Amino acid sequence: MSRTFRNGARGFLLAAVSAVALAGCVSDDGGIANGFGPKHLQQLSPAMVAQIEQKGMAKNSPILLRIYKEESELEVWKLTRAGKYEVLKTYPICRWSGELGPKFKEGDRQAPEGFYTITPELLQPRSSYHLAFNMGYPNEYDRSHGRTGAHLMVHGDCSSRGCYAMTDEQISEIFSLAREAFDGGQLSFQVQAYPFRMTAKNMARHRKNPHLAYWRMLKEGSDHFEVTKTALKVDVCDKRYVFNAHLVDPSRPFNPSSQCPAYQVPAETSKLVAAKKQADEREFTMLANLNIPAAPIATGQDGGTNSAFAFGGPGRTTPVQRPVETPNAVATTPAPETTSATTPRRTAATPTSASAKKTKNASSTSLNPRSRSAGLGGNDADDDQPAPPTQRPAPQQRPVSPQTLPGASPILSSGGFSFTN
Repeated sequence: MSRTFRNGARGFLLAAVSAVALAGCVSDDGGIANGFGPKHLQQLSPAMVAQIEQKGMAKNSPILLRIYKEESELEVWKLTRAGKYEVLKTYPICRWSGELGPKFKEGDRQAPEGFYTITPELLQPRSSYHLAFNMGYPNEYDRSHGRTGAHLMVHGDCSSRGCYAMTDEQISEIFSLAREAFDGGQLSFQVQAYPFRMTAKNMARHRKNPHLAYWRMLKEGSDHFEVTKTALKVDVCDKRYVFNAHLVDPSRPFNPSSQCPAYQVPAETSKLVAAKKQADEREFTMLANLNIPAAPIATGQDGGTNSAFAFGGPGRTTPVQRPVETPNAVATTPAPETTSATTPRRTAATPTSASAKKTKNASSTSLNPRSRSAGLGGNDADDDQPAPPTQRPAPQQRPVSPQTLPGASPILSSGGFSFTN
């Protein structure tokens, strides 16, 4: 697998360089990192290799990523020699855009939420944002709901228009971990993107949000992973996610838009998930009855950043708070799977790497990162195009009043996490 991946990558790069030249797109630095060779081939640091060994993992064992918007954190999980995934490292996210909630349509600036599969051809070594990988949005679930958008990335450069932006140093390490996993034989790795850590307390805080039903479904997937610590088997049928489901009749496969065929979940997994769900529902009901403050549905801010970057954090010397934008309009009746928020006014994020970077033309013609012809040599582009650059304002704390939907009232039932709006 290692020889195949490297030879394939070399071929992809040669083909893609020609295609990029024809399209008028170039990488930001010619693919050289720190003067020590191609940036996408940088080796893991001795400290990271030592950390991998200390945790009982192999350098090239499989990986899995979990993303949390509200906490602005990205976790890299890695398979241990004992056969379970454990957290290897948690990275503070430098910038994500939009509000909490899934992405609905191209141009809404929303960073995706859901379950995505990353294959080698989705890696972007010639990214205009240092390094990147395409999340593969829209996936089967997204397409079954008519959602649109393209080029949604996890990348460097700390600038986001629908993506999850890391620092260049962070994405270099994440990219190297992915490359090592592919070299070790992993055919694809999973990204689980959540609005927040899927705890009962956070669900109770967001109980008045119109996306609650969608988040309950995501929480089910999170629960499956939490109790098994193994990669999720994710399928889509009846326009919903199903997890660790095994077909009773293999001749009747899952179809995203059709009724779910008969399937079974392993008995032990089902038992553990049910126990966790029951415990979380009790906590949710207790917190809702205590009327803990509900989180605002719309913050009026375009995305967020980890507090580590607020005032001279890693790789930064200035605050990253963006101008307040027009709040997204919130639908009051339809389910979130069929409606979308009003597109907020676009503003461009100023590149904020520690070293000065050349200005990037994000609106250039680029290869489709999901296309195998682009392969490992494709350039990338965020889903939305930037407005003219604006000067970053001084940091300020803006009070946000909780907003609730008209007539929202809790229904505390045996179903748990259930509210009317």
